[in-house]
Amino acid sequence: MFATPLDGGTLVPYGVASGDASAADRERESQESQVLEPHSRACEYPSTRVRPGGSMKRKLGALVVVMGVAAGMLGVALPAAHADGPGVGAPWIVSVGDSAISGEAGRWAGNTNNSSSNVDALGSTAYYDNATNTAEQIPGCHRSKSAEVYIGGGVNGINLACSGARTYTQTPGSGDFKPGLDFYSDSTGRKGQALVLQQFAAGHNVKAVTVLIGANNYGFADIVQTCIEDFLLSPSWWPDYCNDDSNVKAYFTASNVATQTANIKGAILNVRQAMLNAGYPDSTYKIIVQTYSSPIPSAAGFRYSQSGFTRQSTGGCGFWNKDADWANSTAVPTIDNSVKNGAAATGLTNYVLLDDQNALVGRRLCENTVGLLEEKGIANWRSVGAADKTEWVSQVRTTSTLFGPYQLQEDAHPNYWGQLALRNCLRQAYNGGAARGGTCTISSTGLNSLGEPQMLLH
Repeated sequence: MFATPLDGGTLVPYGVASGDASAADRERESQESQVLEPHSRACEYPSTRVRPGGSMKRKLGALVVVMGVAAGMLGVALPAAHADGPGVGAPWIVSVGDSAISGEAGRWAGNTNNSSSNVDALGSTAYYDNATNTAEQIPGCHRSKSAEVYIGGGVNGINLACSGARTYTQTPGSGDFKPGLDFYSDSTGRKGQALVLQQFAAGHNVKAVTVLIGANNYGFADIVQTCIEDFLLSPSWWPDYCNDDSNVKAYFTASNVATQTANIKGAILNVRQAMLNAGYPDSTYKIIVQTYSSPIPSAAGFRYSQSGFTRQSTGGCGFWNKDADWANSTAVPTIDNSVKNGAAATGLTNYVLLDDQNALVGRRLCENTVGLLEEKGIANWRSVGAADKTEWVSQVRTTSTLFGPYQLQEDAHPNYWGQLALRNCLRQAYNGGAARGGTCTISSTGLNSLGEPQMLLH
């Protein structure tokens, strides 16, 4: 059973497991007693009225018989009843991929070195996504209630992405499980995201699948850690740059770029295969492929000097200027180009590209256009103007600054404001079901009627 946040994040169960006919019948009879029976009374004609006390099934049966006779006399075939599935039922959008789309760091609205409560927008249940809102379905996936897939407007959303995911499923042990965009399945019931998508789509009317994958194939977490360590462990008069460290350079060789581009292509094709297996021709839905957002500014955009330790101890953004420039000129564009080229190599005609690379520019971590809450004189995340003056990317916290309730895996990810901004971008790309691609950037200050930053897809 799955669950989806509705009306601000309350988790409610939906659907009955495929193949559970008795459970489905019980649910259907319960719905009949609450919904169909009053409606049928209001609409009955005297000629089809059933005596008081007759069961709903008998009433509906009598009505169907009368309609069937009438239809037979007119030579008209009645349509068969259908459960939700391809092309039938309320529309859904599904997200698959890694932490950048699962909603990692979506609990925190801005950054502060004072009380964490001042930026705690979603509280301790931020990542709970099981049917009872008491835990995570998969520990560590961090499927946040602020995740972008919940675009609203009559469109249901389900988040199948998982923090730490690669194009393929990982089972590193110690109970850790990272489902990739594949059809993995084991005896314990663990499944890859493509397989879960297939099973979900078979019983729901999926109109779009949005995909963001590849950064972990390129060792995103390892790169950030190496860059921060090099900043902290080498002096400004003789800096050790991460961009020329052998472990980092290995991710960006021509051969590895080709390998990861092919892996991303394969992951997107797995999404398409999952939908085909569930009964969806390509023409009946869209795949919205997303690129990654730049999390930090280039050297000229930092508000802290690289001299000393302030850039990390205060800002949580300990990158040397040269490494920050490399991140924006090489690392992020290389990963995003792998996404673009992988998508193009699929040959699919039903995908669009949502380019979010510059979506957070102006609100990035340590950018000189924003600041910590205390630096901007803002009391908490609810204060007027908080979204315009504070950061949309979560701080990188080291052993000296990492303490509960913050979690290490939240580092350098779009936070609550960043997630809502990207949600605005995705809604515009979904475009009421007529999906379109484009580049998304900040359009103006303030929030829209849904409490999201103002964004423009162009």
